[in-house]
Amino acid sequence: MDDKDRQIIRALQRNSRMTNQDLAAEVNLSPSPCLRRVKLLEQSGALKGYTADIDAQAYGLPVTVFVRVSLTGHTEKVVQQFEKQISRVDQVLECFVMTGTSDYLLRVVVADLADYESFVRKRLHPIGGIGSIDSSFVYGVVKKTGVFPLLD
Repeated sequence: MDDKDRQIIRALQRNSRMTNQDLAAEVNLSPSPCLRRVKLLEQSGALKGYTADIDAQAYGLPVTVFVRVSLTGHTEKVVQQFEKQISRVDQVLECFVMTGTSDYLLRVVVADLADYESFVRKRLHPIGGIGSIDSSFVYGVVKKTGVFPLLD
């Protein structure tokens, strides 16, 4: 991947609905080479897809919670069970494997506090192998972007 590919990716991160003509103009390429590069980025898996950025509150899920999960053990069976089960939980938008005091960090969206309690009791606890759950509720967003920084 070269700097021109990164320019294309950043432009598409800002607006994935732009036409190839507009994208080509923004990155200073003619349309044919620009489209060829986009197709190669898609085929290589560097460009994984196109999504819409939806306002969670407008959708009806105004509460975001970051949940730190520690497992009771780290056997292959416990880890695989947790990861398989958590990948099926719709409220979990992202699940990261972590270093430090927690094993996983989840980004969860729910409608309200009662919905979060239900999520913990009905979706997390039944997974098993969980030693601790620590939750932090988001009450404001300072910065949110899907655009990668420029490389030096």
